[in-house]
Amino acid sequence: MTTGHWPAGGRGADLVDLNGVIDFAPATDAAWRDGDAWLGGGTWLFSQPQPLVTRLLDLHAFGWAPVAEDADGVVIAATCTFAQLDRWQPAHPAYAPAAALARQCCHALLGSFKVHNVATVGGNICLSLPAGPMTSLASALDGTLLLRGAGGTRRGLPAAGFVTGDGRNELRDGELLTHVSLPSASLRARTAFRQLSLSPVGRSAVLVIARRDPGGPTVVTVTASTPRPVQLRFLAPPAPAEAMAALDAAAPEYLDDVHGNGTWRAAMTRRLIAETLGELAG
Repeated sequence: MTTGHWPAGGRGADLVDLNGVIDFAPATDAAWRDGDAWLGGGTWLFSQPQPLVTRLLDLHAFGWAPVAEDADGVVIAATCTFAQLDRWQPAHPAYAPAAALARQCCHALLGSFKVHNVATVGGNICLSLPAGPMTSLASALDGTLLLRGAGGTRRGLPAAGFVTGDGRNELRDGELLTHVSLPSASLRARTAFRQLSLSPVGRSAVLVIARRDPGGPTVVTVTASTPRPVQLRFLAPPAPAEAMAALDAAAPEYLDDVHGNGTWRAAMTRRLIAETLGELAG
């Protein structure tokens, strides 16, 4: 099994659902080999057959704190669940805007309270679906994804560049996303959030987050309507015409599927960009 997708794996008795699995080990003690799958929350791994998976490596063995913060920013563990992130109350009052945005992104995932209590931040990012709200959050706040390779090598990648297409990303074979690092300046910024679906309980078809840093740039991040995040950066708050010109210059590819056709997604993306920038201006 490739690691271009990180299955947010399951735990306990549910292991019997994968009849090809013959071994289970703490991820802290095992060296990566063909047939391995990282085991986080289980919401994707147990949703469909996994004929190539023979061993599950339990990420919870690392014992990472779900959310850690200091004056330099916040680090979210890959094993942090949606429910844990939703409950995050920052010790630094200045990070309150980021906590509010995190809750909005958590609620953008269509799922029951059971799903939110097991689905992980890292699993959502590494699954790399266009509508993945943790990709939206990490990209919008200029996050860095911290990756560890099979040989112990480590590297960081900008979150906005990690997803390369629908279900595709920059993970190398045997590589693991361990944490998402969010810088202090982005956490203090004002944000505006808009999400749109074809139905009240449908998958996100368009998701736009606009951010204005204190004394810094304005950043607009588009996800869900495009296969990979699209970011627009402005040194000063842009006029609507300037923002639309920047979007046209970026020439994004719009998805066309059962969750919305490309023409509609393009029109709604423009509308939500205008709304979020208008909210920040207000």
